Amino acid sequence: MPDQDNADTLWRHRAEMALATAQQAGQTITYVELADAAKIPKPNRIHKLTMWLEDTIREDNAGGKPLRAALVISRNRGGLPAPGFFMLCGELGLYRGAVSGQHAAQFHQTTITDLWRKYNP
Repeated sequence: MPDQDNADTLWRHRAEMALATAQQAGQTITYVELADAAKIPKPNRIHKLTMWLEDTIREDNAGGKPLRAALVISRNRGGLPAPGFFMLCGELGLYRGAVSGQHAAQFHQTTITDLWRKYNP
């Protein structure tokens, strides 16, 4: 499936660029906005994006870098990422707590503040 591999590479590259733009601007981006900016093809475009974001969490964590995926939020969760973000952070030993509520909001805010501070001193 060379055409599919090329299409996947292209949207992933566009997603990287959109995340970098949000990061430089000190802003968050919703899953839908990122999927649109990356031009992720249907079907299951949010699922594809989520799987990619989970890979970036693993890569960033392994490299000792701030989690870029923290910039991506759900418009239905009061500015928080989807529950899977917190669950994966828990699996990696980065977070202990609920996937919503005050503790999750504090973890998320600390994570994006660290990200912005590291790349926008």
